Amino acid sequence: MNRKVKNIHQELINACYKNDQKAQFKIYKLYYKAMYNSAYRILNNQMEAEDVMQEAFLDAFRKIQQYDGSATFGAWLKRIVINKSIDALKKNKSFENIDVDEKDFVEEKEEDYLESISYKIEEIRTCIEQLPEAYRIVLSLNLLEGYDHEEVSSIMGISYNATRTKYSRARQKLLALLKQSKLSQTFNLN
Repeated sequence: MNRKVKNIHQELINACYKNDQKAQFKIYKLYYKAMYNSAYRILNNQMEAEDVMQEAFLDAFRKIQQYDGSATFGAWLKRIVINKSIDALKKNKSFENIDVDEKDFVEEKEEDYLESISYKIEEIRTCIEQLPEAYRIVLSLNLLEGYDHEEVSSIMGISYNATRTKYSRARQKLLALLKQSKLSQTFNLN
């Protein structure tokens, strides 16, 4: 059963179905910052993120008839942005495929998670940018974009267990980077 969701900008979306450029521009203004941020978190490059975001909007407006209302327009658009971002990484051959085995999965300790809360947001953002791309993407899709492991595995084209393992390793590496950052600040190593 395909349920329609209620969109707060349904009138603009309806106008986009009719190729109304003013409505398209208004939709762009409403969503471009969030879509840029999603692309940037995956690509880690401002210019590429801008290009991907622009292409995603163009594709969305060209393929607006495919939007069936089963998700919010923003979620539908974000999925286009994420797919285009990952495609851009693959095209540039910078997409790292880190091999993982199910036996490598390490369950996180609660104290590691609680310790991570004490770090500042800017430190976390900077350290996330330093992660290998496969780790950064899994972490961003899960923590920042709100996708669950099953959705992330589908988006990235990897197994569910690989997604969980990469997520776990990404968190461990992120915590190590944060601890290193905190140490260097304590001893003025920067």
